[in-house]
Amino acid sequence: HQIARIMKALIFQRLTDLYGDVPYSQAGVGYYEKNYFPVYDSQQAIYTDLLKEVSEAVAALDVNGDKPAGDAYYGGDIAKWKRFGNSVMLRMAMRLSKVDPATAQRYATQAVGNTMTGNDDNAFLKGDADGGRPTNNRNSQVLLGDGGNENFYVRWSKTFIDYLKSTNDPRLGAIAVTNLYTTDVTKDQNPNANASPAVQKGMPNGKDLSTTAGLGISLDASYTTMQAYSSPSPVMIRRDAPAFVMTYAESEFLLADAAQRFNIGGSAAAHYRAGLVNAITYLGQYGTSAAIDQGVAEAYANAHPYVAANGLSMINWQYWALTNTMLDFYESWANWRRTGYPELVPVVYPGNSTSGTIPRRFPYPISEAGSNTANYNAARDRVPGGDVLTSRVWWDK
Repeated sequence: HQIARIMKALIFQRLTDLYGDVPYSQAGVGYYEKNYFPVYDSQQAIYTDLLKEVSEAVAALDVNGDKPAGDAYYGGDIAKWKRFGNSVMLRMAMRLSKVDPATAQRYATQAVGNTMTGNDDNAFLKGDADGGRPTNNRNSQVLLGDGGNENFYVRWSKTFIDYLKSTNDPRLGAIAVTNLYTTDVTKDQNPNANASPAVQKGMPNGKDLSTTAGLGISLDASYTTMQAYSSPSPVMIRRDAPAFVMTYAESEFLLADAAQRFNIGGSAAAHYRAGLVNAITYLGQYGTSAAIDQGVAEAYANAHPYVAANGLSMINWQYWALTNTMLDFYESWANWRRTGYPELVPVVYPGNSTSGTIPRRFPYPISEAGSNTANYNAARDRVPGGDVLTSRVWWDK
C-alpha cells in the first residue's frame, strides 16, 4: 500500500507538471463512488497532498515488514524504496523552490540524509525484448531501436551535443553515434555505426524536410547527410533497455540545488561532484558498451569543479544533461521551467503557436470539453493566459 502511494504520487506529479490543475481528489473513483465528472484540483492543492502522501508513505514503510512480490524496481528491498521515496519527495519539494520556498525547504530538509546513496539505488524498469509492445522498453517503442525501423529523422539536438563537446565530456562517445542507419528505406541498424566523439554532430532544432531557405535541413550549413547527425546509441534504445525513473545522480543535483539556495544539507560542491561523477558512471546500466570508468568520471569532475558564483547554472545544466541521457524529457522540461537553465534559444518557426517562445505547459485534451464539460470549463478559465501552450502552471514563476 505504501509503495502504491509513492507511485501514485509520482504519476500525478507528472500529470500536474504537464497541465497544471487536473482531476486529483476525485480522480479514479468512478467505479466505486459513481462520480464520473471529477473536479480539477488546483496544482497548489495537489502538490500539498503529494508531499504529504510521500512523506507519510516513506515513514510507514517497515524494512522488517512484508516485502512485495514481483517488485520490478527493487526486488522487495524496502530500504531502497524508502530512499527512492525520499528522493521523489525531494524532487517534488524543489519544484516549489520559487513559488513556495518555505515548503520546498521544509520537505527538502526532511529528505536530507535519507535519499539514494549510489547507482545501485537507481529506479528503472527493465524492458522485455520478447514480450511485445506491453513489455518492451517504451523509449524503444518511440525510437524503434534494437534492429527495428527507427523514425529515421530522430537525432540528438545541436544544443546538447555542442554542450558535451565543449568540455570533452566522456559521455559523448557512450550516448551518441553517427551513421546508425545507412538508408531511409529499410532503416536497418549499421553494425559499424561511429561512436567517436570527434565525429558527433547534433541536428539544429526547428528544421524540416522542405527545400525552403532557412528551414530545410538539407540547406543548413551543418548538413552533409542525414546519417551524419548523431543518433542515440543503440545500447540506449534496445527493446530490453532500462527505462530510468529516477537516479542517484538526479537526487545529488537536487541536493546541490537545495544547498545552494537554502544552505541546507551540506556542501553544494560535494553534492554537485557526486551528481556529476554518477551522471557519467550510471550509463553502464544501459549496457557494457556505455560503461565509463570511475577514474575517467573522477578526472572529468576534477577538471570541472563547482563554482558557487555560477552554482545554480552549473547544477541545472548538468541536471538537464543527465535527464537527457536518461531519456526523461518530461523531467528535463519541468526542471528547465523551474530554473531557467539551460538558457535555451527558442525556435521561431513560421506559423508557430507560441510567438517564438518555448512552450510552458500542455493544453488540456480536447476530449475533456465533451466528457467533463463543466469542470473542464472551470479549469480552463482558471489558467492564467488561457488554456494554451504559453501559459504557466502554478509553480512556474
